[in-house]
Amino acid sequence: MSELSMSTAPYSSRLENGTWNFPANATDLNFAKEQDSKDPLRKFRNEFCIPSKAELKDPHPEAKSVSEQNDPSDLSIYLCGNSLGLQPKRTRELLSEELSIWATRGVTGHFDHPLSRPWVSAAEQLQQHMSAIVGASPSEVAVMGTLTDNIHLLMASFYRPSGQRTKIIIEGKAFPSDHYAITSQIEWHGLDPNKELVLIEPSSGEYTVTTQEILDAIEKHKDNTAVLFLSGVQYYTGQLFEMEKITKYAKERGIMVGWDLAHAVGNVELHLHDWGVDFAAWCTYKYLSSGPGGMAGIFVHASHDDEKRHRLAGWWGHDPESRFRMENTFNPAKGAAGYMLSNPSIMSLTALRSSLSVFAETSMAALRTKSMHLTAYLNHLLAEMFPEPNPYFRIITPADPNQRGAQLSLLFKGGIMLPVFNRLMDQGIVVDERKPDVIRVAPLPMYNGWEDVYMFVCKLKEAIEETEKRGGTREEVEVMRDAQRKGPTSP
Repeated sequence: MSELSMSTAPYSSRLENGTWNFPANATDLNFAKEQDSKDPLRKFRNEFCIPSKAELKDPHPEAKSVSEQNDPSDLSIYLCGNSLGLQPKRTRELLSEELSIWATRGVTGHFDHPLSRPWVSAAEQLQQHMSAIVGASPSEVAVMGTLTDNIHLLMASFYRPSGQRTKIIIEGKAFPSDHYAITSQIEWHGLDPNKELVLIEPSSGEYTVTTQEILDAIEKHKDNTAVLFLSGVQYYTGQLFEMEKITKYAKERGIMVGWDLAHAVGNVELHLHDWGVDFAAWCTYKYLSSGPGGMAGIFVHASHDDEKRHRLAGWWGHDPESRFRMENTFNPAKGAAGYMLSNPSIMSLTALRSSLSVFAETSMAALRTKSMHLTAYLNHLLAEMFPEPNPYFRIITPADPNQRGAQLSLLFKGGIMLPVFNRLMDQGIVVDERKPDVIRVAPLPMYNGWEDVYMFVCKLKEAIEETEKRGGTREEVEVMRDAQRKGPTSP
């Protein structure tokens, strides 16, 4: 996002020479309300189900009728879409339609669908919308499986150690499931992860990895590396990596490049085809709001279409023109669809269809513009209300807006994170914690606004002050001590 395009957005903050500038009244509630009133994306907030504060405490909120749910006069402040996105209101109706068709058509719904959504091609129907979000052609994208499953499928095809090229480079602080998957892939080839896995670690005392440190690691291991596999956005710190630059540098040195885009898809602009990325995988239940454990996605660059590349095959990856001939010789579908294994869950696809239909009404450029302003406002208020030296927390997410997505990660000091977190939850502020000391806060442009951010910072200040006065409960203190011994947790 260029500074020119940022400065012409309909918001009062301005990015000039890499620094955000806010008017003097930005710390007033009226400023936040004014920003919301002129936000061109504000209408999308009404497309999502926002839990009420009472529902978060109700032991059986599901007992309410739909019309009684999500009381607009008592809405929570939901800043946790980086973990699980809110439910689109369209989802319930679409799922109900598919249940009715299953009930009234049975197996014939695969081909004879009264709403022109035949189940046999349901995944392909979503490729157009998904490809726009990741910057690819539809044939380069497949909607399938779950994230770690898909990482295994892609690595089985793209990690082919031979000669001296046997190593895989990942972040030392990558999401644990990535570590498990990559380690097991190395072992699957009869190799030793202690020798073949290269970990890029932050410098001492730091939480993020610079682009130069990544390039240096690539350069150091360029002759021995088969695959570079990194996160587009780091789950713990919220750091956005320079994917285009890193991809180009590694590919120029003969290295296959893959990305885990779990925290990037629907969060930042992506141009996977133009960047020359070889492969990528992502989930859709975070920023794309497809529901818990929702259908995931993959990208395989078109340059690999004509290669006779080994893959773990299944019948749904067979050429759809001859799939139902039931022949025993696998003939892969063109593009990423050739990596599919089984017919996908229609209910999971339908939930994703609901979300993607909302995303289709705007653009990632518009969402990213709002997101940069919104997260900058969060950063600004935290700096204003907790001036340095801040004795309570440190923001470990990069200050540069081009090196972060929607999320800010707050590293708390003095063992106060858990009691602060619990007090926020008690006030209907939904964020997430990563023991022992981090709270992640993610205002999503689809359904969050400036007033959400303003109220969060005010409630955070109250929670910290209350914790200073009363401390934590005995249970909270014990949990924190145990967490500090064990180190950071996930997901």
